[in-house]
Amino acid sequence: MTIEIKVPPLPESVTDATLVSWHKKPGDPVSRDENLVDLETDKVVLEVPAPASGTLTEIKIDDGATVSAGDLLAILEAGDVAAAAPPQEQEEPASEAADDKATADDEEAEPVLYKLSPAVRRLLDEHDLDATLVPGSGKDGRITKSDVMSYLKSHDDENVTPGDPAPAVGDTADTSGSRTDERVPMTRLRARIAERMVDAQQTAAMLTTFNEVDLTKVMSLRKRYKESFEQQHGTRLGFMSFFAKASVEALRKFPVVNASVEEKDIVYHNYFDIGIAVSSERGLMVPVLRDVDRMTFAEIESTISALGKKAQEGTMSMEDLTGGTFTITNGGIFGSMMSTPILNPPQSAILGMHAIQQRPMAVDGEVLIRPMMYLALTYDHRIVDGREAVQFLVSIKQSLEDPGRLLLHI
Repeated sequence: MTIEIKVPPLPESVTDATLVSWHKKPGDPVSRDENLVDLETDKVVLEVPAPASGTLTEIKIDDGATVSAGDLLAILEAGDVAAAAPPQEQEEPASEAADDKATADDEEAEPVLYKLSPAVRRLLDEHDLDATLVPGSGKDGRITKSDVMSYLKSHDDENVTPGDPAPAVGDTADTSGSRTDERVPMTRLRARIAERMVDAQQTAAMLTTFNEVDLTKVMSLRKRYKESFEQQHGTRLGFMSFFAKASVEALRKFPVVNASVEEKDIVYHNYFDIGIAVSSERGLMVPVLRDVDRMTFAEIESTISALGKKAQEGTMSMEDLTGGTFTITNGGIFGSMMSTPILNPPQSAILGMHAIQQRPMAVDGEVLIRPMMYLALTYDHRIVDGREAVQFLVSIKQSLEDPGRLLLHI
């Protein structure tokens, strides 16, 4: 039976996608649910699985092409591929039998490669690296991006691409020091990020206010309960859960900061879906935590950890990235001391966290060394007044310097 492989329905607001790479070629056998091709949209990479086992007979669209929902990608001839092979009527030479056994062994091992995420596949392709050479540390031996990076780092000394023959004795490296340029097209995600950043600059009246927060009590709580928290909940106690909870309390007091602009209307959201900006191989992503006001500290930490892993492996779904009423970004993990984050449209505000530094502070008439962090709140001045923005940031400061407020909702 002939089956047409078509572009699946694309996520809402996504009109087309780029065909990144085929994982099969015409004539190859395929298994049901095996990923045939990767499609990259503005936000996520979609996998197109085989609807049935059979043989891929024809590819209609090549790598790099732009496709829309419903476009015909390929033709699949369904059927039992293994059963179609004619039986051998004469004894094969030993060498051919050995080759067949090796091929069969390869085919048995091959499905493991199908578990590779798009980010890992792309990294392997970029370095012309055989996946079977990379030890996997993920679940069931799955290869992660960090596994590939570790393998490449361990081969930095070799000056040759893994799999290339070693240089002959007497060969010398190119020391000409030639100056070259490399032109690389933006990925769809990077292009979309650029478009949204420019759009935010041109449409919103962005202004940033700053404050600083003493994290002594938060750090004391983390130190006191860190081990028992991890033992009980199976996830580490980080700083982000404190900032997320503090943000919810501030958003309750100043609802306009949780609002968005739609044409000439202000849309107030009576829920708290907070986006957490994370860095990935493909660029900046902002997965969303839904109903943070209803989440426990442990649920926040475990959800952020899971989303961060998905971002690194390239398995983030459109649902993970859709919506959000407020965003938190942490430049401190990269060492940033101060920054002015850009709004994530159509949201009206974004909170910027920064590096924690031990600094001398005047406390009750004494100079004490305290763990301090600068906070930045960029807001849309079209609907958020300076008074509200400043008091919002003060509310977050108060909650973090006196975490008991988070329990009492004050």
